[in-house]
Amino acid sequence: MEIGRLVMDYVEISPMMGRLWSPLAAVTTHWRGRANVQMAVSIAAASIVPDHPRITVQIYKTNLTHDMVVSSGIFALNFLKAAQLDIVGDFGLVSGRDKDKLKDVATTSGESGSLLLTDCFGYLDCRVINAMDGGDMTCFLADVLDGKTIAEGEPLWWRDARREMPQEWLERWEEKQSSEIAISRTRMGKISHIPWEQAE
Repeated sequence: MEIGRLVMDYVEISPMMGRLWSPLAAVTTHWRGRANVQMAVSIAAASIVPDHPRITVQIYKTNLTHDMVVSSGIFALNFLKAAQLDIVGDFGLVSGRDKDKLKDVATTSGESGSLLLTDCFGYLDCRVINAMDGGDMTCFLADVLDGKTIAEGEPLWWRDARREMPQEWLERWEEKQSSEIAISRTRMGKISHIPWEQAE
């Protein structure tokens, strides 16, 4: 099937697709003395073995975090509390190429060396063991080295965050999303099947 051409109307599947997004997580990583963070909503459990937890996370290749995870092979998922909507704007609407997004954020160092937010719903500190090229993104499979649920209640879900976002944020997000979709359309069919290896 040609990329960008659906055999059905997307409206028919959008209610299901929209429910596949995970809770919002701030993905932290570091490489050669530099740390970065971005938001992610494409996260899933990837193991049924309690003493060997694994997860997958999808990160788009246009993001600085992507290149840093490829190079370092480590990252942490910091799931946000329902009341932490302000972090979404700080971490998700600005590029780490333009500013240090973690400069004034309270963190501690995790098992992998990635920074962990001291104030969040909970975290998973991870090491990449494999990856799948998706053309416009990479799906990383990772072992969970350490983790902890810190807060009670529910994490912040993307569907709820969108309803609560200021109009200015929504407009910036839509603009950013439109640009990323245009780039993704050109890359989705360019999938490498070479086995993943961590960069030196």
